[in-house]
Amino acid sequence: MTQDLASRTVSAWRRENGRVGVRNHVVILPVDDISNAACEAVANNIKGTLAIPHAYGRLQFGEDLELHFRTMIGTGANPNVAAVVVIGIEPEWTRVIADGIAETGKPVAAFSIEQNGDLETIRKASWKAKEFVHWATELQKEECKLSELWVSTKCGESDTTTGLSSCPTVGNMYDKLVPHGLYGVFGETSEITGAEHICKRRAATPEAGEKFMKIFQAYQDEVIFAHQTDDLSDSQPTKGNILGGLSTIEEKALGNLEKIGRTSTYIDAMGPAEEPKKGPGLYFMDTSSAAAECVTLMAAAGYVIHTFPTGQGNVVGNPIVPVIKISGNPRTLRTMSEHIDVDVTGVLTREQTIDQAGDALIEMIVRTANGRHTAAEALGHREFSMTKLYRSA
Repeated sequence: MTQDLASRTVSAWRRENGRVGVRNHVVILPVDDISNAACEAVANNIKGTLAIPHAYGRLQFGEDLELHFRTMIGTGANPNVAAVVVIGIEPEWTRVIADGIAETGKPVAAFSIEQNGDLETIRKASWKAKEFVHWATELQKEECKLSELWVSTKCGESDTTTGLSSCPTVGNMYDKLVPHGLYGVFGETSEITGAEHICKRRAATPEAGEKFMKIFQAYQDEVIFAHQTDDLSDSQPTKGNILGGLSTIEEKALGNLEKIGRTSTYIDAMGPAEEPKKGPGLYFMDTSSAAAECVTLMAAAGYVIHTFPTGQGNVVGNPIVPVIKISGNPRTLRTMSEHIDVDVTGVLTREQTIDQAGDALIEMIVRTANGRHTAAEALGHREFSMTKLYRSA
């Protein structure tokens, strides 16, 4: 790429806390599952708003409740969100989430259904949502540095082509942009099985490497081995991975790690939906390998664009974060082209280098930041899936 990446700019919204967002959503956010209907009613009343229904939020406790709050607050606090209406059954948890979002400085309003009922709550919340839409739609974009974006990654429906083309494309993007101040993140803890020693070596410091290993081992001991039947063959690799030629989790893991590039090192290892605290750079996040769950957690951590390499073809999107699909599988481009944003099949036919593919992805990130809808957005994919750690009380 001839242009200096350090000076490359995008047109985006500068939020009250200084962060840069590439979308301008007014979100109607339910605290709990039984508030979904009220939130969807408000979104139906007020065009230009977005309800995000989900399945949890009742009788959670301990670490599971903390993760729920962190995900809810992080979703509302994401820079792609301009303003938030929070609706919950009870006032206390509703206020906890609204107050957490309000720390960003963005407009937030909280409504609880108890002692009010759905109809009165919907009426009041609709008026506030309308006010927020008028306010948000007059916000102006400004020129921001490309390196100010927070860009996450996770792959899905991997096959032999992902480790050879689409995952290295993302890695090349990180190698080029992270040195200029970009925030990046990768995760999928179980999918690093068999390559964890390599991942540990890619840490910027021994402390970060040890922190990753502690997270990885806990996932193995407390999730995988504690609940396995005989092995991971019903889940990792998935049936789609096996159909695509990946016979072991180790093969999958080696392709997965191509997403962090050749020169990038991660500076910290974080819990799910945890906001990065050590400044610009690449981070590891403890996440499930399930696509919607992983993207939801990374969005809740503050990442505003997601890069998604796929081999066999994955259709996942997110309500607030544009998901850019990259594929190097010629069959997927023939059969599922409507889902793919960046075609890197040229890598496998030797008509395109990984360096050129990385440049193409950077161009798509710029175009997406400037307003281009991703394939997932255009097709209406808004998958939002909370991560739950254990059974409710």
